[in-house]
Amino acid sequence: MKRRPFLKSLTALGGTLSLGSFAKLSAEEFKKDSSEFKTVYKFATASDGHFGQPDTDFMTSHTNLITALHQEANLDFVVFNGDLIHDEPVFMPQVKSMYDRLRLPYFVSKGNHDRISDEEWKFLWGSDPNSFQIFDNQYGIVLLNCSNVAGDYLCADMDFAIKTLDSLFMLQHVFVFIHISQNDWTRHGVACEDFLKLISDYDNVKAVFHGHDHDVDGVMWNRKKPYFWSGHFGGNWGNPFPSYRVVEIDEMGVVRTALKRVSDGEILNAHRL
Repeated sequence: MKRRPFLKSLTALGGTLSLGSFAKLSAEEFKKDSSEFKTVYKFATASDGHFGQPDTDFMTSHTNLITALHQEANLDFVVFNGDLIHDEPVFMPQVKSMYDRLRLPYFVSKGNHDRISDEEWKFLWGSDPNSFQIFDNQYGIVLLNCSNVAGDYLCADMDFAIKTLDSLFMLQHVFVFIHISQNDWTRHGVACEDFLKLISDYDNVKAVFHGHDHDVDGVMWNRKKPYFWSGHFGGNWGNPFPSYRVVEIDEMGVVRTALKRVSDGEILNAHRL
């Protein structure tokens, strides 16, 4: 299957849009911008490690990602955005041991290949599959479940999403993480119009982040809200380069993000909100 041309067209679509202060940056522009961008908060997100997938070198892919994250300056936390394992529940404690090698806090969302019960998830990770975190009384992340033990593709729990976003209304920046795209604009997304409408209702929701589509690493828009993908860092299909995404906030509240190649930190695409 030729997936790369689809990726190019999706990324190009995101880049042609002009929405407020949003701008697509080249790698050189991002690096030049770094001299003036005064970062006060920074996090990374990576998805689709597929720990335990047969015929893949999942140990190396995870070790390489952790090495890359440790080389990122001043990271405050990391979000692993779903498909932590590849179907077999026995691998979930093992991947947790791998994540525990990180020298900074991390959080996890549940993907369609994370086929353990909600009770098992909470016992292992210490939080429900739907959860949120607040940092410095200014920034918040919302982690939403989109699957079940059967691996079905689901819309987010709207009751939880509404209640949580309402409770975070006082924060300056909120970022939402949900593994499966809640729109069918990719070949593996699901149509969840109520979710898209909900996100548009909150000015402080700055971006939504997805995994799942290994061949997608760009940005799409709905109702003036950006939806970013991070490609994949494990698994056996998709982009030819494992990647992760960094997000930075400056002292004026401006947000920028860059997708980086795991192997050498090369910037693959970048945007400023």
